[in-house]
Amino acid sequence: MGDLTPEGGRAPRYDALLVVSFGGPEKPEDVMPFLENVVRGRGVPRERLLEVEAHYQRFGGVSPINRQCRDLIAALDVDVPVYWGNRNWHPFLEDTVRQMTADGVRRAAAFVTSAHRSYSSCRQYIEDIERARAAVPGAPEIVKLRHFFDHPGFVAAMADHTREALERLPEGLRDRARLVFTAHSIPISMAETSGPTGGAYEAGLRRTASLVAAEIGGDRPWDLVWQSRSGPPQIPWLEPDVCDHLEELHAAGTEAVVLVPIGFVSDHMEVVYDLDVEAKALAERLGLPLARAATAGTHPRFVRMISELMAEPEPAPCPATCCPAPVRRPR
Repeated sequence: MGDLTPEGGRAPRYDALLVVSFGGPEKPEDVMPFLENVVRGRGVPRERLLEVEAHYQRFGGVSPINRQCRDLIAALDVDVPVYWGNRNWHPFLEDTVRQMTADGVRRAAAFVTSAHRSYSSCRQYIEDIERARAAVPGAPEIVKLRHFFDHPGFVAAMADHTREALERLPEGLRDRARLVFTAHSIPISMAETSGPTGGAYEAGLRRTASLVAAEIGGDRPWDLVWQSRSGPPQIPWLEPDVCDHLEELHAAGTEAVVLVPIGFVSDHMEVVYDLDVEAKALAERLGLPLARAATAGTHPRFVRMISELMAEPEPAPCPATCCPAPVRRPR
């Protein structure tokens, strides 16, 4: 096959794949320590942590995200060892990098389970990787694969899941249902500085939404809205919230809605609580027929996308000014 090197413009050689994710609790006693890891240094009030803890305890204190990472890893068809490390819970990224080093890994590709560009969904993961490498003597080189918000594999997976959701609506409403794409809200200040020149988070999500809607066809109307806001009320975040938007659509006479969570690649807690509990309950109160599309998960086209990303020429490093860390002012 030859020596595949970035210098020749051909696909780089990796001797491992590292799946990097957010992490989540797997038993009730994990929940609060996990949440404390998530918000460390951000000054989030204890009352908010207790509120979010109740969301997890409603589901037995278990987030689906770790199981879904395991399922994704099991579905991969790559010819190198696969490792997995999280930002906020076991297996922690530093522990995984230590194991990779002990196993003799020299150069790994990192697939981050976040498709879009912002500090929390990109730059922070780069910092996580570098922090883990700095803590482990002799750690391997780790190359983060490119963003995949517009990759045909991601788009195809979300389009298929959107079609499946449409089929769950009453037959007479399927052609008239509105697509409502959702993503995690972030502070407007973070959204404005995302990417190399700003605005990349929302622009990338709109690109994904437009590509999925085009795959569905029929000039179907669609919107991009936000969910899972967690910041203090005095800081402006991206709006509208998904539930507020559903109320507006109902008042305007929309007959049915399909929620499409393009800001997530697995059905973790923010998807199952914010959409499957809160948004679903609101739609039922309004009498608005609603279905929710699955996330990319282990859709075969999404799984194949990861090996395709590994085969691409090595992505250029992000500029130092890309997706800067938010300025955290004392409360």
